[in-house]
Amino acid sequence: MRRILIIAALSMAVSAAAQQTQKPPLHGRRWMAITGKPLAAEAGAMIFQKKGNAVDAACAMLAATCTMWDVLSWGGETQALIYNPKTGKVIAINALGVAPTGATVDFFKGKGMNYPPEYGPLAAVTPGTPGGLMTMLAEYGTLSLKEVLAPAMQLAEGYPIEAQTANSMERNKAMIKQWPYSKAVYLPHLGEEREAPQAGEIFKQTDLLQTLTQFVDAEQAALKKGKTRKEAIYAAYDAFYKGALGKEYARACQEQGGLITAEDLVNWIVKIEEPVSVNYKGIDVYKLAVKGFVRCTSDRHDR
Repeated sequence: MRRILIIAALSMAVSAAAQQTQKPPLHGRRWMAITGKPLAAEAGAMIFQKKGNAVDAACAMLAATCTMWDVLSWGGETQALIYNPKTGKVIAINALGVAPTGATVDFFKGKGMNYPPEYGPLAAVTPGTPGGLMTMLAEYGTLSLKEVLAPAMQLAEGYPIEAQTANSMERNKAMIKQWPYSKAVYLPHLGEEREAPQAGEIFKQTDLLQTLTQFVDAEQAALKKGKTRKEAIYAAYDAFYKGALGKEYARACQEQGGLITAEDLVNWIVKIEEPVSVNYKGIDVYKLAVKGFVRCTSDRHDR
């Protein structure tokens, strides 16, 4: 591990000198929180200040980034590699989505398609981010879901949106308008010359906040019943994939022409697996196994 860090630091130093970038190499004595959004990196820093571990911080940053990034969102997929310094092993969290059971060759051919579309409900796979985040937190974190989701929930209440994301919404507004639920969130100024938020405008996601609140409510209700931290987080997991939240998600997806059903959500699983690896010039390189793309309903890991 030390060798990897040293090589990375040297590479960054050389790159900085060659490209004269304004982004300097970063150094941390006790911890480091890095992600694509400054406010999301701050979420990770907040968790470290609460004495959370690296997995707690990663989950907080994932939640925050999904709340801020219009092309990622909470319906995405989660892949994580976790190094356990106590065992010296790398663990893979495979929360890749799978195609719904109705997404068959005959279905798409019946619609005159040779392959699924790139955008829209028919392109959607089962959402993996909520399950991946909660599984990772339950198994390897130390804090509660309530603590880890707090920064993301603050962002969902409203944050000053940055120009990059706001301008992306404006550029793609014609596509966004095809989907009423997306239009209501991403285009708050319908009918005006600029229909997306302005850079720096407080961007609110009320429905998302309600969803995250229901995750936390399910966890807290389980804790009041005497469940352990781990069991309570999985209660929040079940509230989505097996409960009313999942049923509403499936209903809305089908309303818009998608194929995901409540049963697809129930049958979807997160896999904790051994990653594939190769040693390249003395450096161990890891990635998730390809088998994560295969649909499976019978090997849910032991909780």
